[in-house]
Amino acid sequence: MAIALWHSRMLSTKASFYYWLSFGFGCFAIGISWVHVSMDVFGGMPLIASVGLMALLALYLALYPALTGLVLSWLTKTLNNDDSDDSATKLSLWRNLALFPALWTLTEWARGWVMTGFPWLWAGYSQTQGPLKPLASIIGALGLSFVLAMLAGALALCFVKRYKSLLFVLLACFLAVWITPTLSNIHPTGENVKVALVQGNIPQSMKWEPDALWPTLLKYMDLSREHLDADIIIWPEAAIPAPESMVQDFLDNANKVANLNHTSIITGIISHQNNKFYNSLIVLGNHNQKQQTGPDYEGDGSNQFKKHHLLPIGEFVPFEALLRPIAPFFNLPMSSFARGEYQQPNLSALGHKIAPAICYEIAFPEQLRDSVNLGTDILLTVSNDAWFGSSNGPLQHMEIAQMRAVELGRPLLRATNNGVTAVVDEHGNITASLPQFETGVLSATIPLVTGQTWFAKIGQTPLLIVCGLLVLLGLGRRFKR
Repeated sequence: MAIALWHSRMLSTKASFYYWLSFGFGCFAIGISWVHVSMDVFGGMPLIASVGLMALLALYLALYPALTGLVLSWLTKTLNNDDSDDSATKLSLWRNLALFPALWTLTEWARGWVMTGFPWLWAGYSQTQGPLKPLASIIGALGLSFVLAMLAGALALCFVKRYKSLLFVLLACFLAVWITPTLSNIHPTGENVKVALVQGNIPQSMKWEPDALWPTLLKYMDLSREHLDADIIIWPEAAIPAPESMVQDFLDNANKVANLNHTSIITGIISHQNNKFYNSLIVLGNHNQKQQTGPDYEGDGSNQFKKHHLLPIGEFVPFEALLRPIAPFFNLPMSSFARGEYQQPNLSALGHKIAPAICYEIAFPEQLRDSVNLGTDILLTVSNDAWFGSSNGPLQHMEIAQMRAVELGRPLLRATNNGVTAVVDEHGNITASLPQFETGVLSATIPLVTGQTWFAKIGQTPLLIVCGLLVLLGLGRRFKR
């Protein structure tokens, strides 16, 4: 990023746009290469077609850094024509340390919002295991993108031997990381929760086959049987790959088993209400700290979470009348879900409050933030990343989930069909995990915490306001000059 920023300083506005477009295309073509796996292997598309569609998506995503380069060049195009060394120095500092970070952050935010959003590969996620990670509890992943863009700007200034800028930014980052823990009011409650995360490892090719339904259900039940001493048992997204009405007997039996063992089972399922299908999570067994009164699972929609942020193509098809006839890829199983409410109550399992996000939703920090309150004990995300094989997609997905734990100051559970199934503490560190592509159960004891992070209180809005003001200031400077 620093080299690209330095090289683009002398380009015309038009050339700068294409320069940053090529930069973005290279980043995304490599970073989201896993997209073509689902289209090629499971969508029935020829390899050349799946790679072509992936390239089109990468080209679209590259428009956002290209927009940064375009606006940055236009706002600072007088820089190279100024005869005053002092003025040029000030403009270089303004361009690299303020305007570029603001534009980069705003375009990353826009990429996570336009056309339902695709907030994958935000620069801030590079710090999931990096030294700047603690700052996410105040400014979030998007704020880390701002800091990294500022560091890139300072590094670019080193090419003209302006080392003081880099030293100043590095010192500011060091002090901020050092001070951040002292500003946190997250502290242990002294209470623990024992959990068991079941990784069924059901092959994607047979997951939606009718003949595989009951073997799948029995496999999850058998894997759970030795862990019924856990407070909460988690099954992954669509672990029950059928509408509730088709498996009512199984749900009644699982509900009774959970009740008798004083535990709760949270599972992904297809719920059906008002002639609409939803990708959902339900709770079987004890919702509260006492046994339920009814012996059967009622399925009345209470204590249930319906996925709100659906994945385009995978869970709904935009312009479906036009696209579905084109290729089998647009007729993937379960690609016509209805959308749940944006804000829904926490799930209750054995009296513990759990804020859920299904698969793709975990990439949207504000949505999960709006579901978390002081009473929330645990963050939960379930997924089925078997669509993406052995690519780097599931690993990126795991890092995104870790960042939500840092931002919101709560332990996070991630249950998946074939990995990565893991437990994450409130600092974003993986404390336990299962190997990918293996059947297993991850058993862990989770220390609960209370309190609120600054990000949980203020979210992204202050950062976006600051970035917007910097761009407006840049616009004013442009017209003044």
